[in-house]
Order: sequence, then structure tokens, then C-alpha cells
Amino acid sequence: MESTTAPVKPQFSEAAKAEIDRICKQYPEERRKSAMLPVLHIAQAEFGGWVAPEVQDLVAEVLGVKPIEVYEVSTFYTMFNLKPVGKHVLEICRTGPCQLRGSDELTLELERITGAKVGEGPSADGLFTLKEVECLAACGFAPVVQVREKYYEQLDTEASVNAMLSELRNMVHRPALPWEEKGLPNAVANN
Repeated sequence: MESTTAPVKPQFSEAAKAEIDRICKQYPEERRKSAMLPVLHIAQAEFGGWVAPEVQDLVAEVLGVKPIEVYEVSTFYTMFNLKPVGKHVLEICRTGPCQLRGSDELTLELERITGAKVGEGPSADGLFTLKEVECLAACGFAPVVQVREKYYEQLDTEASVNAMLSELRNMVHRPALPWEEKGLPNAVANN
């Protein structure tokens, strides 16, 4: 028997709504669309690290734009995840300097250790998603991986890779977000 209840529409936490309002006030009402990138970042953080189509629709509603306008932006920028991700998204630099210093080997090693595969879903334990990205502007410290706002540099030894993964595995909660002064919003409390 099919369910007759409608799916629950995603909603921003009160803290996220306040931050979105603060950001939108920086633009004239007719230019509210200019807040799309920061609002998408808030949405991604608020809803488990990715922006599902329903979440993108919510962003469109909040900004007063058509959903297709949000889809165009979220699919253009690689910083937005369009499918579920692990607790930690490891963005592996794949450009020339990092490749010369072993980023291809690093990617294979991270796949072997974590069980996650680049371009696929999260690892079986839900901790890691691997993603290849363009230049992270840390060429002198190659190979480099970015996790949220932190760079892990010179990941060319087994010890450095293990230290990074150990730090991430032992992280109890993801770092607090700027609008979360009063604690984690309900939508991501368990993320």
C-alpha cells in the first residue's frame, strides 16, 4: 500500500533564517538573487552537506527566483554537492603541481584506506567522500586535500595521510558554522 502522506518540505532552522535575512539585507530587494551563493552554502551546511532538489527549491523560494536559476548555479560550481556525502568531504587537488607531487597516488591510497571512490557516494561507514577538484592554490605544499576550510598539505607520506584521517575520524562534531552561536541546528545535529 502506498503512503498517502506528502513528503516533509525542508525548512531552515531559525538561526539559518536569521543569517539568510542578514545576508539578503546587503542587497537591494530587486537584487536579492545576488545572495544565492551564500544561501546555497547555508543550505548545504543545514541539510547534511548536500543540496537535494527539494532544498534547491527552498532556496529559490527564499530568494524569490525560479528553481531553474538555483539549479543552474548549484550544478555549475563544484563546491555544491548534489548527492549525499560523508561527514568529511576530502577535496583532492588534481592539477599539475599536485599531480607531479603524487596526487594520483594519494587518491588511490585514500580510496583504498577509506573505501570511498572518487565521484561516488560516501564510504560504507559514512565518514568520507572523495572528490577531485581543480587548483587549491597551495602548490608549494603539494599534494593537498581540503576538508571544509582546512588544508592538509604535503600528503606524500603514509604518516601524513594517516594523521589526517585519524584527526578526521576523531572529530566528534563538524566545526560550528558562523550562524550557529547557540548550538547546532536540529537539521544537522547528528551530522
